[in-house]
Amino acid sequence: MPPVVRYLTAGESHGKALVAILDGFPAGLRVDVEAINAELRRRQGGYGRGARQKIETDEVEILAGTWHGVTIGSPIALLIRNRDYKLERLPDLPRPRPGHADLAGALKFEDGIRPVLERASARETAARVAVGALCKQLLAAFDITCFGFVLELGGIRAEPVTEDLARWPAIRSSSPVYTLNPAADRAIVELIDQTAQEGDTLGGIVEVRVYGLPYGLGAHTQWDRKLRGRIAQGILSIQAFWGVEFGLGFEAARRKGSQVHDPIHFDPDRVQERSLGFIRSTNNAGGLEGGMTNAQPLIVRAAKKPISTLRRPLESVNFDTLEPMRASYERSDVCAVPAASVIAENVVAFHVAEAFLEKFGSDTLQEIRRNLDGYYAALREQIRARLNSRAGGQTSASASHEDDDPE
Repeated sequence: MPPVVRYLTAGESHGKALVAILDGFPAGLRVDVEAINAELRRRQGGYGRGARQKIETDEVEILAGTWHGVTIGSPIALLIRNRDYKLERLPDLPRPRPGHADLAGALKFEDGIRPVLERASARETAARVAVGALCKQLLAAFDITCFGFVLELGGIRAEPVTEDLARWPAIRSSSPVYTLNPAADRAIVELIDQTAQEGDTLGGIVEVRVYGLPYGLGAHTQWDRKLRGRIAQGILSIQAFWGVEFGLGFEAARRKGSQVHDPIHFDPDRVQERSLGFIRSTNNAGGLEGGMTNAQPLIVRAAKKPISTLRRPLESVNFDTLEPMRASYERSDVCAVPAASVIAENVVAFHVAEAFLEKFGSDTLQEIRRNLDGYYAALREQIRARLNSRAGGQTSASASHEDDDPE
């Protein structure tokens, strides 16, 4: 089955521009261009960034797919111009850099290192952030919120100081490294400064949460329809991302099943909520069971390795003579983990929007609204029928044999 919504990006790090084409986006959404630009600015921010961010001021131009600022259902073309356009003047790199696509790409395409590194650069993620920012606006129209932050940087943990989602934007905005833990920020900034003096780089862990999700996004029926796998693929396609986990993640492998799985309870007074009254005391599954959303918050964590370009380069070889030499150096950051949290947030937003549109339609916002409302109305009718049946003293066959269930 072809995807309902998809996108492609084009452009090189020092080329004229970055371009994204988003196809299959529904009609009827009024686009907030400034909100997209705000996401692009966040991607350029965060303590530890390099000189490139002082040159670029990323702003999106919408070239197609809207009329009077409202999406019309046709492909949306997004353009982000590069101020630092100088690709044709740049020389090739003589020595491949460890950790980059330089060596494998130059051998694969037989065309030098420069053409490879220009496209492999994380500069490409600006286009993906623009796409995700537009998808977040779509999700917000249906009360779905996507939020990313830095959980750990250089080994310093920064657990959120509050679970109050309403306070998160202000806390993150005040943090130079996009954490939700002001007490950890000073130590992280000091570590970044120390690492910069050493000519080294830092990695970290980012977390993305999505609130307000309905039941049933994704599917259990085929391997490539499982939402967990699709999100994982999207996350791991981001430059320098090295691992991904959901909910309890790898910790689940260290526990017994009784300490991992989330018990299910029912509260008839909460049937009108998106949970339909089914309550969990924990969310170790991270909002996904069987490849589908279960109306709990989606929780995704991803590990970003330290930036591969070092001011004190590692050993390499001259690509022409094959003699041992230090790797080439290109202008780079000390730490881009804060920016990575923005990229991950917007990549997750796209994949959630993709699954949302597959479930509820993709022609117009009005169609999606009708389908979502109808879906929940039917589910609530089922639940009320069960409640009425229970009140009448009837017992289902499955309930009467509950003790026989080997699970």
